[in-house]
Amino acid sequence: MKANYLWMLLFTIAGLFNTSAQHKMEDLNRGLVAIRTNPKEVYVAWRLLESDSKNVSFNVYRDGVLLNNQPIKQSTNFLDATIKNATYQIKAVLDNKEVLASEKVKVWQQNYLEIPLQIPQGGTTPDGVSYTYTANDASVGDLDGDGQYEVILKWNPTNAKDNSHEGYTGNVYIDAYTMTGKLKWRVDLGINIRAGAHYTQFMVYDLDGDGKAEMACKTADGTKDGLGNIIGETNKDYRNKVGRITQGSEYLTVFDGETGKAISTTDYLPARGDLEAWGDTYGNRVDRFLGGVAYLDGQHPSLVMCRGYYTRTVIAAWDFKDGQLLKRWVFDTDDKVNQEYAGQGNHSLSIADVDEDGKDEIIYGSMTVDNDGTGLYTTGLGHGDALHVSDFDPNRPGLEVFMPHENKKDGVTFRSARTGEIIWQHKKNIDVGRGLAADIDSTHLGAEFWAMGDMGVYNVKGKVVDSKIPSINFAIWWDNDLQRELLDGTTISKYGIGTIFTAENCSSNNGTKATPSLQADLFGDWREEVMFRTSDNSALRIYINSDVSTRRLTTLMHNRQYRMAIVWQNVGYNQPPWPSFYLGYGMDSLDKTTINK
Repeated sequence: MKANYLWMLLFTIAGLFNTSAQHKMEDLNRGLVAIRTNPKEVYVAWRLLESDSKNVSFNVYRDGVLLNNQPIKQSTNFLDATIKNATYQIKAVLDNKEVLASEKVKVWQQNYLEIPLQIPQGGTTPDGVSYTYTANDASVGDLDGDGQYEVILKWNPTNAKDNSHEGYTGNVYIDAYTMTGKLKWRVDLGINIRAGAHYTQFMVYDLDGDGKAEMACKTADGTKDGLGNIIGETNKDYRNKVGRITQGSEYLTVFDGETGKAISTTDYLPARGDLEAWGDTYGNRVDRFLGGVAYLDGQHPSLVMCRGYYTRTVIAAWDFKDGQLLKRWVFDTDDKVNQEYAGQGNHSLSIADVDEDGKDEIIYGSMTVDNDGTGLYTTGLGHGDALHVSDFDPNRPGLEVFMPHENKKDGVTFRSARTGEIIWQHKKNIDVGRGLAADIDSTHLGAEFWAMGDMGVYNVKGKVVDSKIPSINFAIWWDNDLQRELLDGTTISKYGIGTIFTAENCSSNNGTKATPSLQADLFGDWREEVMFRTSDNSALRIYINSDVSTRRLTTLMHNRQYRMAIVWQNVGYNQPPWPSFYLGYGMDSLDKTTINK
C-alpha cells in the first residue's frame, strides 16, 4: 500500500512539469467509458489529465485481463473485439510500471448515458394559467469530491417569460443528480424569482478549493434550499398585477453541493434601485443578469455576478472563503471613470486571460473588464447576442473575439481580445442577431466566421471563402479530425457533408435558440459530448461519439478558459465553449498542442 502511495506522489509530481497552469484544476477521475458499438466490438475511452506526465501510457483491462500488447501512448481510446459485456479498467504506465488504476466501468449498450429525472409538479398561476415543467439548461460539478461529475439541472415552467413580456410564471427549480439518476437535492427558488432565460444564471464550481463544487445563484425571500430551509421571509409575495417583480429583497446565495443547503446569503449587488436607470420603467432591462467564475488572481476562483447590459452595467466579483461571500470589487458604469463602458454588454459573456498575465478578464460584449475590476477597453460598438473568444488565428499572437452587433450598422467584428483593436469588420444595416466561429474548412489555417444576413463565410483575414453559410448555433468537436462540427437543435452536421448525427426522441431548449442542455468534454477522450433532454422530459441523455480517435489531447475540462466556459454556458443566450488555444486544422505544426494554459 505504501509503495502505491509513493508511486501516486511521483506520478503527480512528474505531471506538474508538464503544465504551465498557476492554479489547481479539478481532481477528476479518468472518465472511463466502454460502449457497445456492434455485436462484436466495444469502444473504450478515457481522459488524459493535466497532471499526467507527457511520458504516460495506458493499459486496458477487461475483467482483469490485459488487452493491449504494448502500453497505449498515441491516443486515449481502444477498440476491443469481443462479444462479452464485461467490466473495463485502465491503468496508467510510467517508466514501464503501472502506477494508477482507474475506476471500473460496465459496458453501455448504446452511445449515450441516460439519467432519469424527477419532474416537478406543475401548478396554476394567480391569473388561472396552468403550467408544467421542462428540463432546461444544465451544468456539471464534482459535488462530493469523488472525481466524477454530477449534473445540476434547471427546470423551467412552461410559462417562462422573456423579460420583455408580462405575465406570471411558475417557480424555478434547480436539481442535482448523480450520473445514475439519484436526486441529491432540489432548490425551489420560490415565487419571487421569475422564470426565463435572463433571470437565473446558476454557477456550479468549487469556489472555496475544498475539492467539492458549490452552486450559486440569485435568490429571494421564500427561496427553499435543498434541506427545506427558507431564505429570507417566508410569506412575501413581490409579484405585481402583471407578474413582474420590481421590488423586494434580492439575494445572492451559495449552496452546498452535497446537500443543497444554503451556506452563505448576502444582498445581491447591485440592488435594482431606480428602474428607469436601467433603460425602461416596467422592469425589463433591470432584470438582465449574467454570471461566471473567473480566476481573478490567477490562483483562486471568484464568483462574478452581473446586472444590465443595454445601458447601465454592474459587475460584482465575490470570493467564497470559510463559508462566507466576501466582496472583491464592483465595476459600475455609473462611476464617472467607467461611463464610456455603458451599453456595451451582450446576452452572454466570456471569461479569458486576454492579456496573458495569468489572471482572467471578463469579456462583456463590446467591452472587457480587467482582473482587478477596472475597465481594460471598450470598442463602443454596443450590444450584441453571440460572443466567441479563443485563439482563432494561430499566426497572430494572443486571443481574438468574434462578435455580431445589433445596432443595424456595424455588422460583425473580429478584434484583438487584448486591446479591442478591430482586426477586420464587415458592416451591415441589419440587426445581426446570430454569428458563429469554428474551424470548418481545412483549406484555410485558422477558424472561419459567419453570421445571419447573407454576408458569407470569412477566414481569419476577413476574406469570403464561401457565399453560402451553414447553421449558426453551436459548434462541437465530435469526430476524429481537428475541425469542429456544427450542432443545431438535436442534429450534428459536418460542413460540406451534411447531417452526421441525430439524437432520436430528444428535444433542444430555449425555443428558437435550439440549444442543448449542455455541451462539454464530459467523458472519454478530448472530444466533446452533448446533453439533451428526452422529449417527454423524463431523462437527460449524454451522447458520446464512439468512433476511434487517433489523437491524444488533455481533457478540455483541464483547460481553464474552457472549464470556465462550461460554468457560464447556461447564462443568457447559451454559447458554445472555447479553450484558450487554437484547436483546429494545422495545430500539429504550430507547436501549440498543449492545452495546459
